Formats: sequence, C-alpha cells, structure tokens
Amino acid sequence: MPPLTDFARAAGLLLLAIQGWLLFVLLVRLAPGHSRRPPVAPRRSPRGDTTVSVIVTTLNEVHRVGPCLEGLMQQQEPLLEVLVVDSRSTDGTRELVQAAAARDARIRLVTDDPLPPGWVGKVWALENGLREAKGDWVLGIDADTVPAPGLVGAVIDAVEQDGYDVASFSPQFRDQTPTERFVQPAMLTTLVYRCGAAGATQPPPDRVLANGQCFVARRDLLLRHGGYAPARASWCDDVTLARHLAHHGARVGFLDGSKIIQVRSYASLSEMWREWGRSFDLKDATPMRRRWLDVALVWAVQAMPLPLLLAMGVAMAMGARNLAASPDAMLWRALLLVNGLALCIRLFMLWALRGSYAERGWSFWLSWLSDIAAAWRLTLSTARRPKAWRGRAFESLPA
Repeated sequence: MPPLTDFARAAGLLLLAIQGWLLFVLLVRLAPGHSRRPPVAPRRSPRGDTTVSVIVTTLNEVHRVGPCLEGLMQQQEPLLEVLVVDSRSTDGTRELVQAAAARDARIRLVTDDPLPPGWVGKVWALENGLREAKGDWVLGIDADTVPAPGLVGAVIDAVEQDGYDVASFSPQFRDQTPTERFVQPAMLTTLVYRCGAAGATQPPPDRVLANGQCFVARRDLLLRHGGYAPARASWCDDVTLARHLAHHGARVGFLDGSKIIQVRSYASLSEMWREWGRSFDLKDATPMRRRWLDVALVWAVQAMPLPLLLAMGVAMAMGARNLAASPDAMLWRALLLVNGLALCIRLFMLWALRGSYAERGWSFWLSWLSDIAAAWRLTLSTARRPKAWRGRAFESLPA
C-alpha cells in the first residue's frame, strides 16, 4: 500500500480525533445504562391511597382510540377519571368516546376551548384537561397507545419507589410493517445515543428525556409551574416540559414501560418518517449548538463506522502486503479500532432494544443497516422547523 498523501493523512488524523472524542462522549452517556432498572411490571391489585386523572387528547382518532379506551377501562384504583379532551373531531371520535363513557362512568368527554395563538394543539388540549383534573397525579396517555391492565397502579408504584415528581415511560412498539422495523429502530437508537438509556440514573436537566405517550406528574407541581404552558409552542412538548420542571428542582425519571404500554405504529413508513421525524431532534428543548453536536455524534459513531470499515477493508485488501511496513499503519489500525468499537456498540444497542418491539423479524435485526437514513432524517429535522401537524397549520408559532 503506498503511503498516504499529506492531505489524506491530515484528513485521517482529523477524522480519528473527531470520532475518538465523540465515541468517548457516547460511552460516558451509555455507561449508567448498565445499572438501569428493569422494565416496570403491571400492578395486579388496586391501591386506594392516591388518585390519578388520565388525560387523552384526540383529534380525528376514531381508528386508533378504541383500544386505548378499552385498556383504560380495565384499570383499577388509583384511576379516578379518564378525561378525553377532543379538539372537535369530525370522524366519529366523539361518538366512540361517548359510547365508552356510557359503559364506564370514569370516562368523560371534554371539548377544549378554541386554540389560542402560540399554542400547539395537543399541548392546549392537555392544558384544558389539567383544568378539569381532580386526581393527585395527572397521567397523559396518547390515543394511539394500548395500556396494559395494571398500568396506572404500576406508574404510581414506580414514581414513588424512586421518589420522582415527574416520570414518563418508553413503550413497546407493535404492529409495525417490516419497512418500519427496518428504519424506526435506527431512529430510536439516535435518541439513546443523544440522551442515554431509559431507566438509568437521572441525567442533568438539559439531557432529560421524556415520552408524552405515557407521562405522569403531580398535579400540584404542574399547577405551581404554569401547567403545560412552558411547552405551549413546543413540537417536543414532553421533553420541553420535563426539562423545564427538572431545571426548577423536580425529580424527573424516564423508565422502561415496555411491559405496561404498547404503541400501535403509524400506518406506513412514510407517515412515520414525516410525523415522528418532525420532532425527534428535540429542537424546542435543546439549544441549537448542542443539537448540531448531537447530529455530528450520530453521524460519527452510528452512521459512518460501517461504510468506513468497508472502505478501509477494501483498501487494505488491495495493499495488504505492504500495510505492515507502511508509515501510515498506525493510523489505519487506530481508525479500525475506533470504528470497530463503534460498530460493536451499535450491534449491542440492537440487542438491548429488542424488548421495545413486540414483533422483530429479519428487518429489525438488520435495522442497523439503515443508520445512514436515520442520521439523514435527524439532520433534516434539525435544519427545518415544521409548520403543521395532524392537519393543523401552526405558522404563528415562535421559533
């Protein structure tokens, strides 16, 4: 193998320095994961020492909210009420909720007030639900989730066990198409790389992660801090609110809820790419400089190691005889070591995330091959600010 040119050698050294530094950052973020608590288990018996108000926000969810309501009707104490806050659906959602309310008196249909300027629709619906809630705890549940029996009691057990004021729970994904299972786990991995694992020790407030699909908080704490208003204009309202409360002294947790709540997937890969990709860069909860550093980390230690290893393998095969005597042999070995370690970590993450998917199959196990697509989607999400969600335009939201 002929020696590298000065430019190529300098580029290789720069790449090694960047990847080595970002790999160290990743290892520091992932290190607490070795002691993370196991998935929260459902509670099998009622408890009457506290109360929980569940808020479900809906806008034309007739094809998705039914299993959610069925799951909530199976809950025991401490569930006090289920407030379904509807934003004037026109597809039969309201009628479905009213039929459920006729079967279970704890369910109540609430219509939110007209959306004021500067608010995202879902956050405004949550705020309206908070005004109606009477429970000691407020638990936000998305309409596309399927709560397991015993979810409400398990959530309260978990937060009280660890002394949390606020907590959210990662779900188990189900009913995904093979193409979704090929791409979505790679996108999910970027979240772990950027924020750490669910159930690990509490990170600094500006690294707190949250999931609005199952988000619980003390009602009095929310009221003292302005309800959901701190996240009123946020596309990642769950993370924005959690970090706001953490900055103000609340103890905030992010736990593995794969045994207590499932999420039904988007209807297609394109819908998942568009709707989930809209907010998963956490743009409204993270300073721009840090978001772009996270983009660089994902590219450097998640997306690029495999193609770099393949390219180096080809180059080494073409000049294998002279590699040991090459003046650049140390650089090659260092790049191989860094990228090989990064790839091993990535494959381990696939194994660690397996419990988050009800169905896996070959597309899940090969999802690490879509890391470049996930990094590209993160880059697009970071560079663009969305202006619409679920058919609503939000041109007036502040950046």
